[in-house]
Formats: sequence, C-alpha cells, structure tokens
Amino acid sequence: MKAMVLHEVRMPLIMEERPLPAPGAGEIRVAVEACAVCRTDLHVVDGDLPHPKIPVIPGHEIVGRVDAIGPGVRNRALGERVGIPWLGHTCGHCPYCMSGHENLCDAPLFTGYTRDGGFASHAIADDAYAFSLAEDGDPISLAPLLCAGLIGWRSLVAAGPGERIGIFGFGAAAHIIAQVCNWQGRRVFAFTRPGDLAAQDFARSLGAVWADGSDQEPPERLDAAIIFAPVGALVPLALRAVRKGGRVVCGGIHMSDIPQFPYRLLWEERQILSVANLTRRDAQDFLAIVPEARIRTQTVRYPLKAANEALDDLRSGRLQGAAVLIP
Repeated sequence: MKAMVLHEVRMPLIMEERPLPAPGAGEIRVAVEACAVCRTDLHVVDGDLPHPKIPVIPGHEIVGRVDAIGPGVRNRALGERVGIPWLGHTCGHCPYCMSGHENLCDAPLFTGYTRDGGFASHAIADDAYAFSLAEDGDPISLAPLLCAGLIGWRSLVAAGPGERIGIFGFGAAAHIIAQVCNWQGRRVFAFTRPGDLAAQDFARSLGAVWADGSDQEPPERLDAAIIFAPVGALVPLALRAVRKGGRVVCGGIHMSDIPQFPYRLLWEERQILSVANLTRRDAQDFLAIVPEARIRTQTVRYPLKAANEALDDLRSGRLQGAAVLIP
C-alpha cells in the first residue's frame, strides 16, 4: 500500500510503500476512496498535540470500501462503503463509556494520531467506529462530513436552540454547519480574519445574513457563538458578541491560550463550553440529516502525493471549503 507518513513533527510527510495490513479481531480494512484534510491533522503534524504515535499516517476523514474483514466482525460486507472518523476506538468499560460519554473515554485511540489513518491507499479501522455511508454518494464530497461535519454538528448541538448563531472561522466545519443552520431556520453571522473578503463572500453564498472580520461587532446580539478557528483571542470577542445567557462553544481540539479578559464579559450567565471528539450517536444523528438538509461540501482535490501541499494550503488559509486527498 502507499501511505504518506509522519516520522517527525514539524517535518514534511514522506511517501512510503508498505505491506498491506491485515485486520485484527473486530477490525476491517478499507480501500480508501478519499480522505479529507482537517485542521487537526495540522495540529498533529505541527506538534500542537502531544505524543502522537510516531511514525504515524495522518488522516481521519476517511471514505472507503471494505476489502477485508477481521475475526468477530458481523453484518459487514465486502465492498460496502464506510466512513472512518477521528475517534477510532474506546475501551467500553470506563465510567465515561458506561454513561454514554464515550467521547471522553479514558483509553481512546484516535485515527491518524494514535493509530494510523487515511493518508494512504488502505486503512485499518475498528468496525464499531466505521459508519455505513450512501453507496451512490461522491466519496470526495462525503469525506469532510467525517470530522468537519461531525464536530461541527456536536458544536451546534452544544450551542443550544438559539436562532442567531455566530461562527468564528469560516472553513470546512463552518461551511457545513452554516447549511445545517439554514435548513433549521437559524440565522448565521460569520466572522473571518479581518479583511478576508473572499471568506466573507463565501459565507454569504452559503446563506450567512452577515459576514465581517472578527474585529467587528455583529449588528445584533447572538444567542450563541461557535469558534472553529484555533485562536484563543477570539473567546473574549465572542463573549462580547453574545446576549445575556448566551453560549460560546470552542469547537477545536487545540487552541492558542485564551487571554485575560474582564469578568463582565462572562457575567450575566454567559457560558464557555468546549467540544471533545464525538460519539457514535453524533454520527448517526448527523449523517441522517445530511440528505434532508441537502448539504453540499465544497472541496479542493489533491493527489495523495500532494498531502504536504494540501496541509500547507490549509495552514496558510488559502483554502475555501475542504482539501481532500485522492489515493
């Protein structure tokens, strides 16, 4: 199999030929059709997340076809299309797993971080964390749903039922969740890097009622704000933008330090929440609404060998939508 491998953080990935892996008990192997590139992949490659499995194959927004089935796997067919997300395995017996909070498992494995992921022609996955996908869907369009969509969905649920939703950082997750908000009858207020007119136009094209730089205040107080950009300085700005009792949801796995801010921004029962990973229920709920909401992802395609270029385009903010690698 071919794979783009990280041997040292803050260094480019290296293309390698590897033996085709065999699935173990409870696992499947998939022939990768597409793997989207997530900001979390950047955090792994750039060393923002500690203790990755080195060497590791990044990538956790995987769409592929089952081509081998390990012992103990039932109700899975060769050739079936599945999606493989960031959360790749949980212990099943810690207090979090037993209480329905498997996203907080004490002994998890993460695809493309602590186990090999999808920047490759083939990938091994825990069958319990592989989700059936539409057979007639475009794998390139489906791939961003496996993290940008899922984490965006969990963040939106955490934001509550408010009508006026602010989104800070209009990238892959935001462009999916804006469509969900439109379908639900909510209004989206998009905050981009100051002066990023292209991103603001992109947000408006997806139904945002207002789009401007993160240094600007929205024309109305927001019911909730979701921060997808990994920038801690946005937290006080988001608190300033939400109404009394409003919520600010931090949707990323990594964020720069949150600066000191006056208590008055938090007062009046405003809340700051974080979102960690996902649950299988999140995937079931979100994937069920994708066809109803007619979600369409905007993607930029790269061959597998151009993974470093895709990562650099994401790192520098040159992308609108999601980068997707094609083996």
